[in-house]
Amino acid sequence: MASEYDWESGEGLSHIDDPAAVDAAFERGERHLGTAVIGLAFTRPPAEASPRIVRAMRLPDAAQRQFAFTAAGIVARLNGELTPELYAALRTEGPGGFAEDAIRDTLTFVPFRKLPAWFKWRNVLTTVRNKLEGWWLRTADAVGDTWRALRGRRS
Repeated sequence: MASEYDWESGEGLSHIDDPAAVDAAFERGERHLGTAVIGLAFTRPPAEASPRIVRAMRLPDAAQRQFAFTAAGIVARLNGELTPELYAALRTEGPGGFAEDAIRDTLTFVPFRKLPAWFKWRNVLTTVRNKLEGWWLRTADAVGDTWRALRGRRS
């Protein structure tokens, strides 16, 4: 199976389903490891893909690290859960960086009851912030509409 993967160009790696091939590529220091862990996220159970995704989150290449966080989001979307090590890696990276989208995917696709405490708190915080922002925007729109209506009557 490994022969159909081109580590130099990255061709075929998004469909990789062999964790041993990815482990060997880590040992060789191959490029496109972020792409490979995305393939594992699609094809393997979370317990098999997770250690490799976490390892790819520590790569020196920023683009490949971003792909690793994308893989974590894919795991959340497809499985409705993450492994404890993926939760820990996302929490360590925190919101606002590479992990932002993966954290949002986790909060969207993992049931609240399955989330660890930090993610539950993040979910509550995000929900409250979104609600307050919605109220603020609706109020600002109403004030703007009222102001335009009052200015229109004076003319």
